Amino acid sequence: MQLKSEQGLLYIVATPIGNLQDICFRAIDILAEVDKIAVEDTRHSKKLLHHYNIDTKCISLHEHNERQITFDLIESLKNGSSIALISDAGTPLMSDPGYFLVKTARYEGIEIRAIPGPCALIAALSVAGLSTDRFCFEGFLPAKTSARKSRLEALLGEARTLIFYESPHRIMAMLEDFEAVFGTNRNIVLAKELTKLHETVKSGYITDLLEWLREDPARQKGEMVVLVEGAESSHLTDNNESKRLLTILLNELPLKQAVKLAAQYLDSNKNELYAMALTLKKG
Repeated sequence: MQLKSEQGLLYIVATPIGNLQDICFRAIDILAEVDKIAVEDTRHSKKLLHHYNIDTKCISLHEHNERQITFDLIESLKNGSSIALISDAGTPLMSDPGYFLVKTARYEGIEIRAIPGPCALIAALSVAGLSTDRFCFEGFLPAKTSARKSRLEALLGEARTLIFYESPHRIMAMLEDFEAVFGTNRNIVLAKELTKLHETVKSGYITDLLEWLREDPARQKGEMVVLVEGAESSHLTDNNESKRLLTILLNELPLKQAVKLAAQYLDSNKNELYAMALTLKKG
């Protein structure tokens, strides 16, 4: 395989999200033959590279140094070096570093090639049993509760399947905010440790998942993908009516009283109306 050219090539290489066997032959060849590999964490990636006897030079590229390192890599590419970009797991740029590098390389006219493979959000979606024809990937939600709720409120009427990543230490707070904003009757799926020894895919209402996680703190550990059922079309149809009624009531009444009356009149979920009322008040 000839990787050298007048100007180098940038390869975006997907790597396993857990099981080291989930890597394509082409990815192994590319990683062995490029001049450099830009990795998110050298210690993490060297386990994979060592497994496949790959000794290519690694350069650390992460969220704190991406802009600085990008210019060095672009210069190397212009001088004919070929470089592969990998993340700690899965497909680079999916809530991982690399966007600035790819954007800059594209601007500079450098050829970029994708070496496709594992991606946690797609793997989770494929086994979730939720709608797959249209979906929305939101990555990691904000760490602070107020910002997280605000983002969820903006997604309240989204009809597409919603997909999020979350860390173990925030999973409970995340689902509690889901319950506050989406209500109790929205189906969700928690996919954790995909392709690993303790892979688990659990589905149910938000309250069911919260109870399941509380029963055993060990269930709160691991890499998490959370999928949320899209809003029902009936909910979307009623959105404008709900907003009109809440706007009128909020002009005359305190927020909680306005929500209570709107819920009684519309026979709608009080939590969803409360989230909508908060958005209207901010607007």
